[in-house]
Amino acid sequence: MTTESRSHIPTMTRQGFLRGAAAASLLPCLPVLSKAHAAAIGVVEIAPGLFVHKGQHADVNAENAGDISNMSFIVGRESVAVIDTGGSARIGANLREAIAAATDRPIRYVINTHMHPDHVFGNAGFASAKPEFVAHHKMARGLSARAEGYLARNKEWMGDANFAGTEVILPATAVATTLDLDLGGRVLRLEARPTAHTDNDMTVLDTATGTLLLGDIAFSGRIPTIDGSIAGWLKLIAKLKSESVARVVPGHGPPSMSMSDALLPLERYLTAVATEVRAAIKDGKTLSETTETAALSEKDAWLLFAEHHKRNVTAAFAELEWE
Repeated sequence: MTTESRSHIPTMTRQGFLRGAAAASLLPCLPVLSKAHAAAIGVVEIAPGLFVHKGQHADVNAENAGDISNMSFIVGRESVAVIDTGGSARIGANLREAIAAATDRPIRYVINTHMHPDHVFGNAGFASAKPEFVAHHKMARGLSARAEGYLARNKEWMGDANFAGTEVILPATAVATTLDLDLGGRVLRLEARPTAHTDNDMTVLDTATGTLLLGDIAFSGRIPTIDGSIAGWLKLIAKLKSESVARVVPGHGPPSMSMSDALLPLERYLTAVATEVRAAIKDGKTLSETTETAALSEKDAWLLFAEHHKRNVTAAFAELEWE
C-alpha cells in the first residue's frame, strides 16, 4: 500500500549512501538476465535488480517506433516498478517482455516521470497487467490538454502499424510532494519537483542502491528541450547538485551516470541560452534575431541541435522577456 510522506525527502549523506549500499547487499536474490540476452533486448542491470533500456538519440520515426528515451524497471522481493514506458504501445510491450525475462514477480507500479509521449505512450503495453499508474499531480491535466495533438502527430511520424494500440493512460495516483512505494524490502521515494523541463517533473530514488532516476530533468548527448521554465530548471539543477547519490539515470543518455556528468553539460547549455537571451532582450533584439545568434557556441556539443535549439531559444525568450 502506498502512503504519501508530508515531509521533505532528506538529502542523502555519505552515511546514508553507505547504508543504502549495505541494504543493496541484502536485497533478495533476483533472477537476472544473462548478458547475452540482456544485450539482445537492450537492457542493462546498472545496480542489483535495477535495469535500464537506453533509448535512441533520434526524433520519433517509423524505424524507432518511439523508442527514443530511457526506460527502467526495479525488482523488489514482492513486485516490480516500471519507470517510463517508451513512445508507443509496441515499445511498452517490448519492455514488458524484458521484465518477464528477468523476473516472474508482478508489475505493481508504472511510474511516469513527466507527460511527454516518449515516456508515457508505452503505458498501453502494460494496461492488461493492471498496475497502479503513478505520476506528478500536474501530469494528468497537462497530458489531457495535449493528448489529441500528441496522438495525431506521433501516429503520423511512426505510422499506423507501429502506433497500433497506443492510447493515453492517465495516472491513478498523483504525487503532490513525496510518496514512498514499497516493492517488498525495497522502497522507492518519489518526489514531485518544481517546474523545470516541464511543470510535472518527478524523480524516483531507489533507496536500496542510492540510484536517482531523473527523467528528462537530465539530458546527456541529445539536446534538452524546454517545455517548462529555463530559470526553474537551472534552480533545480543547483539543488540536485547538492544531493548525494550513488548514480543517476537520465531521461536521455547513458543508462548510468554520476550526478555531475549528467548535469554539468546541461547546466552549461541552459546557462548559455539564458545569459545570451537576456542580453539580446536588453539590447532590444527581436525574437527572430535572437534565435539566429543565441548560444550557438553549444552547437557541436549536442545531437539534434539544429532540430530543437531555436525552439529552446524561443521558449527562453518568451519566459525571460517578462522578468
